[in-house]
Amino acid sequence: MSTPANSPTSLQVAQDIIPIGELKAHLSERIRTLKVRRRPLVVTQNGRATAVLLSPEEFDRLTQQERFVAAVNEGLAQVERNETVSHDEAQRVLRERLARRTRLAEE
Repeated sequence: MSTPANSPTSLQVAQDIIPIGELKAHLSERIRTLKVRRRPLVVTQNGRATAVLLSPEEFDRLTQQERFVAAVNEGLAQVERNETVSHDEAQRVLRERLARRTRLAEE
């Protein structure tokens, strides 16, 4: 799967890869711009990538996406293992749970 050039996670080598010394010298500025950039900042040390900085919002987006994909994959695996129920059975179970919660709330 390719990433469009204007995607928040696409890397722009000239702007998104910096040596650790430059990061140290301009840390406050680099951290402030993370939210606006919406792209990761790759930090190098001795010419090798050693860290990636993301804004909290971008980190949340990526982890939510990861959880969603994991849930979809788990659902597909359950289908393959025949661990599914019919629509009618799911409705029955949900109605029973709702009725039970309603009774508990009324007590």
